[in-house]
Amino acid sequence: MEDFLEIAGEKLSNRLFIGTGKFSSYPIMKQALEEAKAQVATVALRRVDESSKTENIMDYIPQKCKVMINTSGARDAQEALRIGRLAKAAGAGNWIKIEVIRDNKYLLPDSIETFKAVEVLAKEGFVVFPYMSPDLSIGRRMVDAGASAIMPLGSPIGSNRGVKTRELIEIMVNEIKLPIIVDAGLGKPSEACECMELGCAAVLVNTAIAVSEDPVKMAKAFSQAVYAGRLAYLSGIPAMGKTARASSPLTGFLREDKPQGDGLASDSQSHNKPQ
Repeated sequence: MEDFLEIAGEKLSNRLFIGTGKFSSYPIMKQALEEAKAQVATVALRRVDESSKTENIMDYIPQKCKVMINTSGARDAQEALRIGRLAKAAGAGNWIKIEVIRDNKYLLPDSIETFKAVEVLAKEGFVVFPYMSPDLSIGRRMVDAGASAIMPLGSPIGSNRGVKTRELIEIMVNEIKLPIIVDAGLGKPSEACECMELGCAAVLVNTAIAVSEDPVKMAKAFSQAVYAGRLAYLSGIPAMGKTARASSPLTGFLREDKPQGDGLASDSQSHNKPQ
């Protein structure tokens, strides 16, 4: 059975979304997107320069890759709205990751300002992906405001610290009906796999791929890890137990009759018998 993630009528078979910042060059970025077979790439509007006479990042996004503009740089809802409208007017589509950050030290999202922007842009026809702290109450408000998916952080942006918010993300996966896409903080493919095993719909990775020694190979590694985690989730991961449980019977396979003679001979003889 085919397994798709469907958002706003788009069917996605690859659940790895890739950010386009920090790559050493646009050609490397393009190779990474192609190697991962990415179907969604996020692009900060400030990096899109349609009037540029030299390189434009949009020329390096594979044709089959959906562009999701992000509002990186917005400090409040009004700035996020302006970025969204500019992106749409520039022909970048209507998929938008709402990212509003006022904290310069930890780059944690302002979920209240994000909510305000979601409320307006969803009504204007945007497909809205709010980046937020993993808070169930705010997440439910985002759903009511018209979000198409929820993007909780795993740990601070660019930190490569992994899924420090695991328990809160797990609550959101269980309680929110929209796709949960972990964004920010994933540093290793195994952490992306962990998110997918939890039941997340997708993950978004940028720094860990872009700044690795070989971004192209790392993109492929993340893609395969996401697939493995998704497959494990669909397979039904067994629950953890507090005590040991043998994988094969501990009794009934040894002969119960006592060996004859000194025992050693009998043991030796028994080795020659088929089990």
